[in-house]
Amino acid sequence: MQTAQEMEKAVLAKASEDADFRARLLSNPTEAIEQAVGVTVPEGFTIKVHEEDSRTAHLVLPPNSKLSSAELSAVAGGSHYGGVHYFW
Repeated sequence: MQTAQEMEKAVLAKASEDADFRARLLSNPTEAIEQAVGVTVPEGFTIKVHEEDSRTAHLVLPPNSKLSSAELSAVAGGSHYGGVHYFW
């Protein structure tokens, strides 16, 4: 089984080498990712793909939580990649 980091690396590598895949990834990310890495994205889970350029930056905020930072730290487990938690 691939980790989320391995899947992301594979998707990014394929998108940098394959213009058709990159276009599919931008237009229908769920389908493109499912086909590229062989996973099924759960119903109701949304994947958004943004293409950066020299004039645009993207900031990803974590989910809004009613827990304080201390409470989150107390219950946090596992790992994340690049400040982003992956669920697929």
